[in-house]
Amino acid sequence: MSNKTQNIIIIPARYASTRFPAKLLADLNGKSVIRHVYERALQTKADKVIIAADNQKIIDEVHSFGGEAVMTSENHPSGTDRIFEAAEQILGDAENHLIINLQGDEPLIPPEVINELIDMMNSNKEFEMGTIAVKALRKDFADDPNKVKVVKSFTTGEALYFTRASAPFLRAGGEDCGMLLHWGIYAYRFSTLKKIVSLPESPLEKCEKLEQLRALEAGIKIMILETEKSSYGIDVPEDLEFVRNLLNNQKKTGNIT
Repeated sequence: MSNKTQNIIIIPARYASTRFPAKLLADLNGKSVIRHVYERALQTKADKVIIAADNQKIIDEVHSFGGEAVMTSENHPSGTDRIFEAAEQILGDAENHLIINLQGDEPLIPPEVINELIDMMNSNKEFEMGTIAVKALRKDFADDPNKVKVVKSFTTGEALYFTRASAPFLRAGGEDCGMLLHWGIYAYRFSTLKKIVSLPESPLEKCEKLEQLRALEAGIKIMILETEKSSYGIDVPEDLEFVRNLLNNQKKTGNIT
């Protein structure tokens, strides 16, 4: 690696999945799900794109389309730990590199959003960590615990809290300041990533089962980038068909990256 600061996308790729085993290898219009994500990542301004796998089948698939992958432990408790192991393999101990954690099950991820996140972090060297949020209709998502909400400061743009509950709560007679859904893409300085994985699970993290709360409880500031773009994760087999239809519609209209 060069000594200059680089922007590295690392895609954690876990083979086992309770709701959809081997989903990253599932066929999506002639390509695997993980290949779609990898090719979207290549369209960004990242200097390098790496798949952090836990199974040889994923490694073989990535190599089949000319991608770069590293093997990581099967026993990591989170994607963050997998990202860190891969980053250590790739970077050694280069403290200032920017690591972008991109989920392997989002084949519609807009490359321009990743670029905006990279630009935000590189233009503000004091930011330790950044992530993405999208505005959402309260009536559609407030009571859904599977949709993670983030409350941010309107003054600094920093995340104040992440939760599965309805937040900020709109009390009768209150003025609605809007709701933001968290989009699980992260950017961290390598040194920040190293700090996060060295910490034990925090009380709030254990309660909500949201690992980003470990960073907040440790005093790590997380900057929020708002976007109007959208993506769609594949969690169950039905999602695969939904995304397939979206891609086919985009192809017909010519609105596809």
